[in-house]
Amino acid sequence: MAKLHFYYSTMNAGKSTTLLQSDYNYRERGMNTLLLAPKFDDRFGVGKISSRIGLSAEATLYDDKTNLKHVIERELAKRAIHCVLVDESQFLTKKQVLELSDVVDYLNIPVLAYGLRNDFQSEPFEGSKYLLTWADQLIEIKTICHCGKKATHVVRVDEKGEVIKSGEQLEIGGNDRYVAVCRKHFKEAVI
Repeated sequence: MAKLHFYYSTMNAGKSTTLLQSDYNYRERGMNTLLLAPKFDDRFGVGKISSRIGLSAEATLYDDKTNLKHVIERELAKRAIHCVLVDESQFLTKKQVLELSDVVDYLNIPVLAYGLRNDFQSEPFEGSKYLLTWADQLIEIKTICHCGKKATHVVRVDEKGEVIKSGEQLEIGGNDRYVAVCRKHFKEAVI
């Protein structure tokens, strides 16, 4: 029975590494996967999912206008798909999360979505909000704050390492722009 899984965490917890490991596990067993990644995230090259530890794989790109169910159905017409894996799923729209749930419910294909739970101001992303609501299974991928506690938030920093308290929700970046922290250190830095 297929399920919609949401693997969530803060930045730098290993979401993309976990996604790539799951992809490898399916392919090692002779099963086909379809990897999806947002068009605008080109930090490691367009059409790639990459992890900080050097793993990468080719991915089909999506943006906020892409009908994911149609993309998956077109690919399914060419070959069997045993699992769909979605990177940076926080950037999905409500409609796209519903489309992924349709892939699970009507095409019987498991979907593994990996993304952030909240942004640098501790506000939910649209995709994450609906994945938290509609996913069959929620899996937290944990990382730690500099103090050793579990990191549950992220702060955005500028070139000098100073915390940025306002700005657009969507700004692509890695360790140079974001730091995972516990709730206490988030409040002390931002509030």
